[in-house]
Amino acid sequence: MTPDQVATLPYRPCVGVMLINDAGLIFAARRIDSTAAWQMPQGGIDADENPGVAALRELREETSVTPDLVIPLAETRDWLAYDIPPEMVPNIWGGKFRGQKQRWFLMRYTGQDNQIDLATDHPEFTDWRWLQAQEMLDAIVPFKRDIYAAVIDEFSEWLA
Repeated sequence: MTPDQVATLPYRPCVGVMLINDAGLIFAARRIDSTAAWQMPQGGIDADENPGVAALRELREETSVTPDLVIPLAETRDWLAYDIPPEMVPNIWGGKFRGQKQRWFLMRYTGQDNQIDLATDHPEFTDWRWLQAQEMLDAIVPFKRDIYAAVIDEFSEWLA
């Protein structure tokens, strides 16, 4: 796939969840397909699904955290987009998308750490931890760093 072909592809509609604890630390999980990539929960929006509903669904599917264990605090003002590296496009989402456009949701976790369970029906993560904002930026793959910086900036008043 050429760069010009990639540039004509649409963005995949997606949600992201910045889950924070009472100390204002950010939940980060290590991807199952990479020993180095850590990220916040995120995933696609189903057809005709409300983004807020999708965010709660993705959080439950990836971490076992249910809606009764979170307090919604905020969402990003706008959709934020990122491109995946062109060489990865043919191998992700069937080569149908150039990247993702995301609506991010900030939620405070009210449960106990032992209620977070990554052993879900379709596991995406192998490990998790609470991070400071700068640690989250340092842990994310480079092509998502700008979008994570924008999310951290927008939600900064709630962070440690």
